[in-house]
Amino acid sequence: MTDRRNEDSAAGVYRRLIRYAGEYKLIFLLAGLAMLLGALGEGATAWLMKPLLDQGFVERDADVIRLIPIGVLVIALVRGLGTFGSSYAVGWVARNVIKKLRQEVFEKLLSMPARYYDQASGGQLVSKITYNIEQVAESSSRALIVVLGDSLRVIVLVGYLLWMSWQLSVFIFVLMPILTFIVRWVSKRFRRYSTRIQNSMGDVTQVAEEIIIGQRVIKIFGGEEYERERFAQVNEHNRRLHMKLLATKAGSVPVVQVIGSIGIALVVYFAARGSDDFSFTAGDFTSYLGALLLLSQPLKRLTEINEPLQRGIAAARSIFELLDSPSQVDEGRKRIEGRVRGEVRFENVHFAYSEEKGEVLRGLDITVKAGETVALVGRSGSGKSSLVSLIPRFYDPTAGAIYVDGIDIRELRLIDLRRQIALVSQDIVLFNDTIAHNIAYGSMAHASMDEVRAAAEAAHALEFIDTLPQGFDTIVGDRGLLLSGGQRQRLAIARALLKNAPILILDEATSALDTESERYIQAALDELMKSRTTFVIAHRLSTVEKADRIIVMDAGRIAEEGTHPELLEKGGIYSALYRMQFSDEV
Repeated sequence: MTDRRNEDSAAGVYRRLIRYAGEYKLIFLLAGLAMLLGALGEGATAWLMKPLLDQGFVERDADVIRLIPIGVLVIALVRGLGTFGSSYAVGWVARNVIKKLRQEVFEKLLSMPARYYDQASGGQLVSKITYNIEQVAESSSRALIVVLGDSLRVIVLVGYLLWMSWQLSVFIFVLMPILTFIVRWVSKRFRRYSTRIQNSMGDVTQVAEEIIIGQRVIKIFGGEEYERERFAQVNEHNRRLHMKLLATKAGSVPVVQVIGSIGIALVVYFAARGSDDFSFTAGDFTSYLGALLLLSQPLKRLTEINEPLQRGIAAARSIFELLDSPSQVDEGRKRIEGRVRGEVRFENVHFAYSEEKGEVLRGLDITVKAGETVALVGRSGSGKSSLVSLIPRFYDPTAGAIYVDGIDIRELRLIDLRRQIALVSQDIVLFNDTIAHNIAYGSMAHASMDEVRAAAEAAHALEFIDTLPQGFDTIVGDRGLLLSGGQRQRLAIARALLKNAPILILDEATSALDTESERYIQAALDELMKSRTTFVIAHRLSTVEKADRIIVMDAGRIAEEGTHPELLEKGGIYSALYRMQFSDEV
């Protein structure tokens, strides 16, 4: 029963994959006609053997001898046109399907919630959009050509053999159930190992990606040997899986060939003996044997194609699992035209990343007035970053609600809500593009160069941009690694300044700056925060002294609240943290 469900599932996956090609029906029809042309050419090749031997070599018919070479050339031309037409047409459809699939996967990744990325492996996701989709390309192009084209060849050649002698052809049909059983058994193994190989490729990609990203940490902490051993393990696991797949493939082909040879041997024996039911001339026998030998080639290819076909089905299944995963739910219907005032209210907000980890926010009630600057401080793990991540709905509260200008943010369209928010985090994200495009990113792409320059100046980024040979046209490199940490942070601040949103989130926004740069940036941020609702997360308490209000968090709850002088006077958690930092700095 389980095997049957697996077969149905594999068939369902392939049918779904084929449906992607549905919009190219005309091209598929032309490909099918070309395949039929090639199959008829195979049958004509076998048929040509009869007049060549009987009338050409035996009877020495001059007319037949003149026509045979022409027939050979015509048949070769027909087969060539059929092969080219089918290969090009199916390949064209396949690459368009792959392009569409890859675009869908990419767009799906854009729409997935933050929670999905918390659990998913980056290497596995990259593997899906690269390696797995290429396996689908193999399945939907070469495999399709073989399955359809060679199936037509088999039909034409078997039909010809039956027409020549149905008695001799009985041997072929007796052996068919045995071949079918072998193919089904091999298919299951191919599919099982193909799925494991794709997962293994994700592990290989993951480890390789980590050593590229973390190469400085690896070098400074002497992690080369550990990473070398870790990669060797996943690499060896991948090799073993490939060898199991190769063993299945290498063993199945000769078994099929031996069984086919048994059928050919029986045909040769009984054809040579003859019977009252049929009598073969030398031409008949050569033509029949030629068709039988021609039949062995498409049967062999149909057996061999099982591996890429099953590998493609396994890859398609993993891709469809991603495409079928729920995107971030956007049930909001309310639109916001223009800017909000910026009042943000948390009402009995609870939040947990998962049930196993427990709640990280517990019953928070906070009201932040429009234009107010609120600093969130506390020890690591107290819930500061989790709290601000709820405002743009990277996550939704597990209980309670958040309001902007009195509107539950779940009622707002995500695009409208996020348009009101600018973010500068400690994990700077820059794209492998120009400085100008990194500042005027996304919805700000229409900004003029004067506006981009003004934002860079306000973020004190001009001092290094103008020293670069290409200025704003400088490519920042992968993740901005061609720039220093402070330079990357200033570009992120310039991006937030350019967006000019009414709600601003600063998550360790000055953490990568030296003391002098921080002073300039802090002055720019002070000016920026005057007319905006601002949430500031900072470990260095000296950067939040001027905040309108400081909220001290501890274990997901509000432990203290007040201004800098008020909290120092209380002598609680904030005061202890401040004294500790002050003594460390001294």
